[in-house]
Amino acid sequence: MKEGTFLVTTAEDEAATLRDVHDQQVITLADNPGVEAGEIIEGTVEAEPPLEVAYQLTDVESRRTIPVERSEMAPTSMEKEMAAEQSEGDIEIRERAGDGEIHVLTVPEERTDQAATDVVDDQETVARAARLGVERVEVRAADGVVSVRYLPD
Repeated sequence: MKEGTFLVTTAEDEAATLRDVHDQQVITLADNPGVEAGEIIEGTVEAEPPLEVAYQLTDVESRRTIPVERSEMAPTSMEKEMAAEQSEGDIEIRERAGDGEIHVLTVPEERTDQAATDVVDDQETVARAARLGVERVEVRAADGVVSVRYLPD
């Protein structure tokens, strides 16, 4: 038996795959109890005997999705200042006042839009949001700076 917070990485009619957002363990469900890819499940899984290689989702405390959205707004002045102190390709992580984090990435200016799209599409963005316990993620980008804002509401 394992309790945790899981990201549904794949969901098909007959099976689903979860990943524990804290220890990265991959868990294959023997059937799909109605979960969808991208959902965050807080609950309990139990291995099925006799081989104990597939699992059942036996208890669900909560189910939710965490939206990851690209904002039309540019990174803030503080985020631009953080980027100015970094080398290209670096990332700086800062706690927000209250809950959440801000990640600032410096990228080649011509790759700014692609980098922002990659962050929005990356399952790890959702997994990190689940680890942090936040409700949404906002991605801002301009002129070689991508900010990823993990927000409580």
